[in-house]
Amino acid sequence: MTFLARRERFERVDSTNDVVRGWLADGTPEVCLAVAGEQTAGRGRDGRSWVAPPGGALLLSLGFRPTWLEPGAAWRLAAIAALAMAEAAEASLRLDAGVVRLKWPNDLVVEGSDGLRKLAGLLGETDGLGSPDPRVVVGLGINADWPADAFPSVLAGSMTSLREVVGRAVDDDAILAEFIERLEARTTDLREGRFDAEGWIDRQVTTGRTVRLERPDGAETVLATGVHPATGALIIGDRSVLVGEITHVRLSDPLAEAV
Repeated sequence: MTFLARRERFERVDSTNDVVRGWLADGTPEVCLAVAGEQTAGRGRDGRSWVAPPGGALLLSLGFRPTWLEPGAAWRLAAIAALAMAEAAEASLRLDAGVVRLKWPNDLVVEGSDGLRKLAGLLGETDGLGSPDPRVVVGLGINADWPADAFPSVLAGSMTSLREVVGRAVDDDAILAEFIERLEARTTDLREGRFDAEGWIDRQVTTGRTVRLERPDGAETVLATGVHPATGALIIGDRSVLVGEITHVRLSDPLAEAV
């Protein structure tokens, strides 16, 4: 049995998440993968848009039918996708391990002298968790061969790309191949009850930093002290915050305000 039950590349689609959701609704087994060169209606959390020029980003969505996973642990599918992509970027571009960090709950970032820069974002969407037919779609967009002079002006101060990190053109296909290899290993582990909690925790850039948590009914500035490997929550002293409780997380130290 091959790891990917279905894999297709598209030149242009509305949203790879919508493509994969349709596949799952039609009975496609896991794991399925849609990759696109351009999205016309890509989205992030809470209805935010995800915009990238043709060929500027590696855009993909994964589809799972995790009957083998407790509903409360479905967040780990996005976590292993984030870890697999961080490792794939580092391996394919010969970057030091740990250069790509995770910003809770759903971003990949790199940190330099000018602060944190967003490299990628993830969007997890679910249907039927707790039912006989659970479906999870994990969308991921990573800024790959996107030159800084083409960044949108409103985002230029807070984003980066792999091209800018390494100072040369990058190969999407090489990154994708490394990603699939690592995702397969991590998915196998998760199916067998193993989750790389240590790796997920170690890459978190929020730990030990002051963050501003924005909710629909207000905001608060707090010290993030860690993340919870069982629930995926952000730990704040003696309490924790789940992803669904907040709309945005901003790091409050001066070099990270834009992210």
